[in-house]
Amino acid sequence: MTAIRYDIDENNIVTLTMDMPGQSANTMNATYRASMDETVERLLKEQENISGIIVTSAKKTFFAGADLNEMSQVSDELAPEFYNMVQGLKAQLRAIETLGKPVVAAINGAALGGGWEIALACHHRICLADERIQLGLPEVTLGLLPGGGGIVRTVRMLGLEKAFPLLIEGKKLRPSAALKAGILDDTANSIEELILKAKAWIKANPKSQQPWDVKGFKIPGGNANTPKTAQMLAIAPSMVADKTKGCYPAPEAILSAAAEGTLVDFDTACTIESRYFTQLAKGQVSKNMINTFWFQLNDVNAGKSRPEGIQRTQFKKVGVIGAGMMGAGIAYSSAIRGIDVVLKDVSTESAEKGKAYSEKLLKKQVSRKRKTQEEMDAILNRIHPTGDNADFEGCDLIIEAVFENRELKAKVTQEAANTVTKGTIISSNTSTLPITGLATAVDDAAKFVGLHFFSPVDKMPLVEIIRGKETSDETLAHAFDFVQQIKKTPIVVNDSRGFFTSRVFATYTTEGIAMLGEGINPARIEMEARKAGMPVGPLSVTDEVSLTLMQNIRNQAKADAEAGNNDNHIDTNHPGFKVLDAMINDFDRKGRAAGAGFYDYSVKGQKVLWSELKNHFFNKEVDDVTSNEDIRDRLLYMQSIETLRCLDENVLTSIADGNIGSIFGLGFSPWTGGALQFINHVGSRKYTERARELTQRFGKRFTPTESLEALAESNAPLV
Repeated sequence: MTAIRYDIDENNIVTLTMDMPGQSANTMNATYRASMDETVERLLKEQENISGIIVTSAKKTFFAGADLNEMSQVSDELAPEFYNMVQGLKAQLRAIETLGKPVVAAINGAALGGGWEIALACHHRICLADERIQLGLPEVTLGLLPGGGGIVRTVRMLGLEKAFPLLIEGKKLRPSAALKAGILDDTANSIEELILKAKAWIKANPKSQQPWDVKGFKIPGGNANTPKTAQMLAIAPSMVADKTKGCYPAPEAILSAAAEGTLVDFDTACTIESRYFTQLAKGQVSKNMINTFWFQLNDVNAGKSRPEGIQRTQFKKVGVIGAGMMGAGIAYSSAIRGIDVVLKDVSTESAEKGKAYSEKLLKKQVSRKRKTQEEMDAILNRIHPTGDNADFEGCDLIIEAVFENRELKAKVTQEAANTVTKGTIISSNTSTLPITGLATAVDDAAKFVGLHFFSPVDKMPLVEIIRGKETSDETLAHAFDFVQQIKKTPIVVNDSRGFFTSRVFATYTTEGIAMLGEGINPARIEMEARKAGMPVGPLSVTDEVSLTLMQNIRNQAKADAEAGNNDNHIDTNHPGFKVLDAMINDFDRKGRAAGAGFYDYSVKGQKVLWSELKNHFFNKEVDDVTSNEDIRDRLLYMQSIETLRCLDENVLTSIADGNIGSIFGLGFSPWTGGALQFINHVGSRKYTERARELTQRFGKRFTPTESLEALAESNAPLV
């Protein structure tokens, strides 16, 4: 048995230690399945001499779950084979569960997905009391459902209502929360205590069996036909559909498998679960999500975009110029990771206001018992507000985070650079201005790099690292290290106006605004954007960033083009800008910060679409002949094509960065796997045909790129 060690002690307690060879984590691959077959066979053969079983792990984690390499290969043709394999996995766990001997999961690390399903098949679960450990069934985040009995056992353990958040939302719980939820039985303070407690429980419970195997068992809260449960299930599908907008099949499949499973016996419920699982596994949505959120995200975090051969570094002291919302957020995100921060503004008083932002966030965490008062005080003590550039002395990194104005950025950057050593990295948190031009403010452009954070910084996981023409490999690598040190996800792009994320984001907002100008109902535009999987409609998000900012960016691009600098990639004649100008110049509606934009805002923060939009822009004839599919496709295809242009122009240097950046930075519909994976989702040939149609009907901005046309000839995927 190469993946599972079988040891029996003097009390006839068998310890099964999962230890997959050649891997840092245990997974349910072919080696595991073969080893578990042998293990079950031996347990059945020796059951008369066994007093109990402990299931544990030799890895840092307990068990990582399914082998996603195998999972991503499931097709219509392979579906029957996959289904039989899943049923075989369940049969293995069921054999151990019904052996008639007490079985304890001694959980020494993270147990997610298939790992938690192994634990659920045990009669008792004990975990290390380490709040870094995560437990749960997050398969839904990869477009799947728990296929190893996780749905069936969780529902029988907790009842439908309490099980749904764990299953449909894929909530991960720390040991203390798992205890409170009733899915974990005990904790231990060390590996030694973990095993001692497991053996003690076995001795105290020699005839253990699962509650659902006891005659007369009833599911907590009743089955799907119980009046109260049936009432809840009557509205559950609409609640799920409201969240998924029909883009994600997994939550709906989980809901169905869970409810249907309550009406039949345990084994039949497992069969139902396997059928839904197989259906999802062979579907394109799960393939999109596995590809991006597992394989490509792992590549990004492993540093595939980081220059090779450069030693990693740790930052101890960082300077932030500008204590507004962005600067304050950067200061907070650095300080909570143990980095000293010098937060500078025009005065110490202004900088103090920026520090107060961190205090507000931390107080909320203390009130929710996520941090202690001592931890809060320690973090705040790392933030040093100032109005004096001299305080930047000793900083390893300077991050400029002032308004999008070249002259202002150059002035404050130059002042700060004069107070630090030549080895200090200087960076700008600009969202659109080319880094190469901003780098002229410092003596050594090789030490200058772009660090584009997203607002609000404390919540947004992405940082776009922009390499200027003179940025050195060492500077780029160390910027990558800083982003990972503050637990953000880094993508690397080459210099260009708007870089990648801002450039693509602008296509989403302007396309939505253009549709409004054509006469399409604004409520439809917003609704269809969300039905396409976007988190916020284009009109709403334009209000958030402000209409005036978009107008200023367009005006700057136009001025630069007239001056002979035509590197901006911004279509200054895009039809959306005509509407934007009217909103600002004719109606004085500049966005949420100004109190009025495409939406009206109440004092309580509630918003409704401005009622006059219909009077000024709505055209019933146009709206009547516009399909919902056209609205959705225009929004998704526009972003996707622009992302492909960024890749073709070497602004983007990898497909992974494009997909991760589009989802984490722009909110591009996650079910697609990202703006580039969307092409593979549709199929390059079908995608290209649709892009040509959109070009003919709506403008040359939808024109397929040469690289896309080449893929379409053989219907090849983008890889």
